[in-house]
Amino acid sequence: SLLREMPGAGLTPNEVSYNAAISACEKAGQWEKALSLLREMPGAGVQPNEVSYNATISACEKAGRWEKAVSLLREMPDAGLSPDVISYSAAISACEKAGRWEEALSL
Repeated sequence: SLLREMPGAGLTPNEVSYNAAISACEKAGQWEKALSLLREMPGAGVQPNEVSYNATISACEKAGRWEKAVSLLREMPDAGLSPDVISYSAAISACEKAGRWEEALSL
């Protein structure tokens, strides 16, 4: 992937490059790859931010992975991040698409 080629070109991947890659995965319906990139970030010395989580939650939402979307939303405070309206909206939408209105109301 382009992220892995960056160091060879003298470039260091940062949160912007990771977030762009996660967003591309979201748009391509690759929720598992988006999640993998999110998990890879700390090991690469890059701290995920709200944009990282929001794009990954949205990727899960689009793929119908409501449980993973909710799990990521609930993980954000442990990562020192505050879920925002985009975080909640994507997680609620994931629950709604799966018919999990009770779960959506609990958020």
